[in-house]
Amino acid sequence: MNIRALKQFLALATHLHFGRASVESHVSLSALSRNIRQLEAEAGAVLFLRDNRRVALTPEGVKFQRYARAACRDWQAICDELTDKPGELTGEIRLYCSVTASQSILFELFNDFRVQHPGVEIKLHTGDPEHAVGRVASAEDDIAVAALPTRLPKNVLFKKITESPLVFIAPKATAEFQLPQLEQTQNSRAVWEQVPMILSERGLSRERVDRWFQQQSMTPHIYAQVSGNEAIVSMVSLGLGVGVVPEIVLKNSHVRRQIKILNLTPELEPYEIGLFRLKRSEDSRLVSAFWDLVT
Repeated sequence: MNIRALKQFLALATHLHFGRASVESHVSLSALSRNIRQLEAEAGAVLFLRDNRRVALTPEGVKFQRYARAACRDWQAICDELTDKPGELTGEIRLYCSVTASQSILFELFNDFRVQHPGVEIKLHTGDPEHAVGRVASAEDDIAVAALPTRLPKNVLFKKITESPLVFIAPKATAEFQLPQLEQTQNSRAVWEQVPMILSERGLSRERVDRWFQQQSMTPHIYAQVSGNEAIVSMVSLGLGVGVVPEIVLKNSHVRRQIKILNLTPELEPYEIGLFRLKRSEDSRLVSAFWDLVT
């Protein structure tokens, strides 16, 4: 099968939107639609359900997606192996991270990688860091940058880049609520029950802050549960409550001057932030080249 057609299929399977898939694949809508129909004819199965409102993978499409990922990965591996000049890599590498990580951690890595391997095309996907490990485990992306979760899938490797404290943050200016002296009376249940908390609705941060309150035998007064650390920082800056975020997120926020870090004990367990990759991608020279940037 045509590798380019397989990559177009994978783009559509990822976005489930012909417009976005055509932009990523650098082809017109009509060409993408024609290539998908031809692929379905060659496969002898309907891979997508599509109408005027939505695009969805069929059960056959899900199976074909696994094949397409493996075929593209194997194609890239053999291209790497046949390259006469070991330092001159070409091809595509797919990265996933949060917006914060792309602006901070990845910036220096990108610069180093582009200088060393200008022939490699980098495809960067940004989104919720809670999805990072899952996207690598399912081979949607080659490498992800995120915090080390409590449990790491057996087929995924982790390489640490840095650590970031997990901190309680509060507004510097007058808030919509009366902010007690939490640092002086931090173990007071009565005081904490007055404090509206803005927390992640799920994930590593939520696990650790829930455990912190359990250890203090306290129940937080939850004002809002949101998706994304950047949203927590924004809501705290508006004076809506006290939040918990990795310090690296606060440092890269444009509203950081409106927020203060609360010095509370015991401290929350910090984030270990690093790269994730599949174990089976060890033979990929592209992935190894990016992986080896972290020493």
